[in-house]
Amino acid sequence: MTHPTDLIPAPLSAEYPGSAPGSFPLDERTTLDAGPGTESTARWLRTALGAATGLPFADGTGSRAVRLRISEEVAREHGPEAYRLTTESPDAAVVIEGGGPAGVFWGAQTLRQLLGPEAYRAAAVGEGPRDLPYVTVEDAPRFGWRGLMLDVSRHFTPKEDVLRYLDLLAAHKLNVFHFHLTDDQGWRIEIKRHPRLTEVGSWRARSRWGHRASPLWDETPHGGFYTQDDIREIVAYAAERHITVVPEIDLPGHSQAAISAYPELGNTDVVDTAALTVWDTWGVNPNVLAPTEAVLRFYEGVFEEVLDLFPAATSPFVHVGGDECPKDQWKASPAAQARIRELGLADEDELQSWFIRHFDRWLTARGRRLIGWDEILEGGLADGAAVSSWRGYGGGIAAAEAGHDVVMCPEQHVYLDHRQAPGEDEPMPIGYVRTLEDVYRFEPVPPGLSPEAAAHILGTQANVWTEVMQNRARVDYQVFPRLAAFAEVAWSALPAPEARDYPGFERRMRTHYRRLDALGVDYRPPAGPHPRQRRPGVLGRPLEGTPPIV
Repeated sequence: MTHPTDLIPAPLSAEYPGSAPGSFPLDERTTLDAGPGTESTARWLRTALGAATGLPFADGTGSRAVRLRISEEVAREHGPEAYRLTTESPDAAVVIEGGGPAGVFWGAQTLRQLLGPEAYRAAAVGEGPRDLPYVTVEDAPRFGWRGLMLDVSRHFTPKEDVLRYLDLLAAHKLNVFHFHLTDDQGWRIEIKRHPRLTEVGSWRARSRWGHRASPLWDETPHGGFYTQDDIREIVAYAAERHITVVPEIDLPGHSQAAISAYPELGNTDVVDTAALTVWDTWGVNPNVLAPTEAVLRFYEGVFEEVLDLFPAATSPFVHVGGDECPKDQWKASPAAQARIRELGLADEDELQSWFIRHFDRWLTARGRRLIGWDEILEGGLADGAAVSSWRGYGGGIAAAEAGHDVVMCPEQHVYLDHRQAPGEDEPMPIGYVRTLEDVYRFEPVPPGLSPEAAAHILGTQANVWTEVMQNRARVDYQVFPRLAAFAEVAWSALPAPEARDYPGFERRMRTHYRRLDALGVDYRPPAGPHPRQRRPGVLGRPLEGTPPIV
């Protein structure tokens, strides 16, 4: 059993009778009473808590039931993701009332936490966790967009590990999975009308080992991709957990894998694109898409299949990248320069904007919303487009003040590929030091933003770029435990950063580490990495000092 004050993320309130919570057991007589709209939570409870406790949770009503209900009252007070959980009801063992189906599900996540760390195991240890405290928890999220971006292009993440990460997001009440599917180093999604995207574009001959300045190479060919049925499975699995999936198909930059498969997509009048292969190193690649009608038609075909795989109900946003697009080839290309004159554009920045605006119109006509990295502001941005502000707060502030919706994910604060501590032990250290406390004190809404602009902050996400993360253990190490701090920032009603109770969070983390242990998460220990987690002698790119606020 977990003390109600050990919950992560912290709820709005957790009240229990007396100076310490009493408890009561769940047992073989405990039933599950699932009201309309709560079916996915009932399935999850039987699967996850059924395995951990060894209890069947048969259908049934009465005083020993776990009752799941959607409540108009909760919805009115706090919205569809809010919930009220009580274990003091006279006519049920546990009552979870949600403002909508998602609220019921988040309440079930809290129920799991209350049962204790053993509730996170895949099978019962002994009798399994059975005791629950008498408590009433009322809760609702601060932000509607609480996300994690996972880059599966630089290093491929097998489908089973993607599903595992969806479970880890759900356990932390995160509800957006940004799926970075294409880049220079690999194309990861099957497109049936363009089979070479995966036949050629999903494999590279070798990989840089460490930062791009490292002299070391891993000579093992690397690759993989998700079939269309894999994608459908991932999307359905996420939907069962009330997680929105945002697919990213990068354009017009970060496109060498696609160009290696179909050389006509590149700027053939200035580069021998037929000689290009899937890129084997990291950084900003000069090979970008050509601004032709044929390229537009090619990517419209890609997006047609993407929209079929990611239905609007679970993927209202489609990410088009739009970042780090060098303009050198367009400047040197007679065809690109002719295109600029033909379209009446001022320069190459407006040519990139032309790409983005085209797909904004195309996606809008099909009931979707375009979102892109903050470079899409350059050269002008279509009215309905949203912005992922990654280079700092500045792009998000400019976008919000201009009336665009924004997801705050500044690299100086929530890029989880950046190192977690100073010193020589951190594996392949990248970027500024961002400790667990630093992430806990991150504030998604910058001070000074007007109330009208602040209303355009949809929420926040942490980003995980995998250039120096070649497997699941490395991803776990970089993401955890900092994702727990980020989840509390995204969910909980916290005070200003300097007023946050970090010692109290650290105390609650002592219980949360045991949950992560039970889940098999290979997190960074508070005292520093285990010897097996270090990568001595592999070059990183550490940045010193306090990260700038930009």
